[in-house]
Amino acid sequence: MKIVARTDRGLVRENNQDSYTCGELSGGAAFAVVCDGMGGAAEGAFASSEAVKIIREKINSGYKNGMSDISVKALLVSALENANKHIYLLSLTDEKYYGMGTTAVAAIATDEFVYIAHAGDSRAYLIADGEANRLTRDHSVVQNMLENGEITPDEVADHPKKHIITRAIGVDSELRVDFCQEQFDDDTLILLCSDGLTNYVTDEKIVELTCDGGYFEYAGKLVDLALKNGGGDNVTVVALAK
Repeated sequence: MKIVARTDRGLVRENNQDSYTCGELSGGAAFAVVCDGMGGAAEGAFASSEAVKIIREKINSGYKNGMSDISVKALLVSALENANKHIYLLSLTDEKYYGMGTTAVAAIATDEFVYIAHAGDSRAYLIADGEANRLTRDHSVVQNMLENGEITPDEVADHPKKHIITRAIGVDSELRVDFCQEQFDDDTLILLCSDGLTNYVTDEKIVELTCDGGYFEYAGKLVDLALKNGGGDNVTVVALAK
């Protein structure tokens, strides 16, 4: 399994509230996690780094080669739930942590399938045959408005409520985690990213920059384009391929 990643503070923010991790698992599998913190500069960075740590530890300790699909789902969902409980309890220990939280998108990729769990608006894509198939649904106010027909797709990018998310790790004592499983074929790319990429780079451009076979340049090229297009947020990209 090939893994490439990059994160950048961006051109506007004073620090980077994004965190990520990735690595190999038994049987040739791999995992990746991207989190985008919120709740103040230091607190957002702390929340995302803590979530990444908890999710990574849970995946590394719990994954076994040959696990059933149901077991992998349970592992990923419980990893995010554990992170939620950890960060929520931390937020109750000190006033400065009150209201902190983080998005999270986590993936385990095997030779046959990719398994995705997420909460918030950080995304996962499956890119193949010149198309970007979004595997996650944004948990955000504008996504709800779009689905309810209150706004059009063209109005999403500049909507004043664009950055308000409706689900995040650490905000409440309980977390509802979304999960999906997809076939992971050869010549397929799994891309995890924070909204610092998708707010500045279209899905079409993501496909264009990841179709030339220069795999180890993908994360760098995508982050560079987000910066070129404004770089108004932290941006993180992790890509997995066979």
